[in-house]
Amino acid sequence: MSKKSKTITGTLIILVFLIIGFMSFMDSKIEYVNFAEAKERMRTVEVKGQWLKDKDSGFDGSTNTFTFYMKDDFNNEMKVVLDGAKPNNFDVAEAVVAKGKMKDGYFQAKEVLTKCPSKYEADGKEVQQKKGG
Repeated sequence: MSKKSKTITGTLIILVFLIIGFMSFMDSKIEYVNFAEAKERMRTVEVKGQWLKDKDSGFDGSTNTFTFYMKDDFNNEMKVVLDGAKPNNFDVAEAVVAKGKMKDGYFQAKEVLTKCPSKYEADGKEVQQKKGG
């Protein structure tokens, strides 16, 4: 191989790795959106909201999915289907974050995170008493 062809081959290899790296970075960059925006985007996003406890929810063992209804911060309601079982502390969660994308009129979640009330948060009186002695 001549020096010129080695340089071209090396440059092409570097370009391929840069393109692959950029594409991986863009796939891993997940944005917080509401359900209306999630419908417009064709990639993985995160939607924050509340579980609608008064609507149907449950685990289907035959498909290994947990289905529930969620309302985002803009009051858009959507059916969410999670691949897997109901997350820990789901029943006591203050907020829910679903990671996934829209599919056939519902939100297909790969992961659901819960924000639960902390048992370590103190009210104002307890904090003042601890500071005072």
